[in-house]
Amino acid sequence: MNEVKEVKGPRLKNPTPPTKKLAAAVLDVLGGARTPVQAAEALEVSLVRYYALEKRAIHGLLTACEPLPKGPRTNSEKEISKLNAEVERLKRECDRRQSLLRAAQRAIGLVAPPAKPRGKRRRKPMARALVMARVLRSQPEAAEETPAATP
Repeated sequence: MNEVKEVKGPRLKNPTPPTKKLAAAVLDVLGGARTPVQAAEALEVSLVRYYALEKRAIHGLLTACEPLPKGPRTNSEKEISKLNAEVERLKRECDRRQSLLRAAQRAIGLVAPPAKPRGKRRRKPMARALVMARVLRSQPEAAEETPAATP
């Protein structure tokens, strides 16, 4: 006779058993069915940890209750693919304009400037100690040049 009826409720995206247990404990406390001490014991956590979990759960509830913005939602994957397509279009446009520029220069007899070598300019590595030694050597020695005060 004691049949368990299936309770209809929100459809969740496969919550884990510990998540379900925590949510049920927090809802029991908020509904008055348990005390926070009993919920902490059921979850096998300290009372302080229970209160932290409850605070996080309430924060999540409040965040979920915020009104959603009107209009279509932004999809980051769609946005990324759209921006990648735009980058490709702009690269093709740049190549096309460079080709047109070269053709116009050839048509009027201009010689293209020599291509600059690509890559980073290498610099001679310098240890900070050597730089500081050079600075100290370049400064005039104030102690030797100052005459000693005579009484």
